[in-house]
Amino acid sequence: MSTRHILVETSLGPVTIVASGDAIIGLYFRHHIRRPARESFGQEVTTAEDALLAEAAVQLIEYLAGGRRAFDLPFDASGDAFQHSVWSIVAEIPFGETTTYGQIAERLGDRSLAYRVGQAVGANPLCIFVPCHRVVGANGNLTGYAGGLRRKQALLELEEPAQVRAGRLF
Repeated sequence: MSTRHILVETSLGPVTIVASGDAIIGLYFRHHIRRPARESFGQEVTTAEDALLAEAAVQLIEYLAGGRRAFDLPFDASGDAFQHSVWSIVAEIPFGETTTYGQIAERLGDRSLAYRVGQAVGANPLCIFVPCHRVVGANGNLTGYAGGLRRKQALLELEEPAQVRAGRLF
C-alpha cells in the first residue's frame, strides 16, 4: 500500500496521520502551518484496514492522555540533510524538558544557525512524534508552532513535571 492517511479525533482537535509504505511520514492539524495539499495524503483508510496507522493513532491518544512518554513507530520524514540533522536533535529532547533554537544551533557547531534551525523545526512533518513543541525561544518564551501556540502550550503542560505544576499559582 502506498501513501494513505487516517483522521484521528484528539484532545487537540482532529489530526491527520500520513503513512507511506512501512513508515509514518506526517502528522498534521487541520489548520497546520505548511500543511501539504490534501491530495498528497493519499487515500483515507480506517484503522481496521491499516495496522501501522492504527498503532500510530493508539500511541498518539495514549501520549495525549498522559500514558505515554515516547513513540515506538517507524518514521520517514521528507527533508534535506540540514533539516534531518535538526530533527534528530529534536527527537532526543527528553519528555518534560525544553531546549532553544540557539542551543540546537550550538550542537550543530554554529550558534548563528539559530534562524535556520527555527525554519527546520517549523518544517517538521512529524510534529508531536518528533517533539518540536519542546523547542522554545532563547528567553523561554513560546515561539512558533505549526499547530498553533495554544496547542504548543497544551503539549508542554501535558509534559510538565509534577513539582513544577504544583508550584504554579494558576
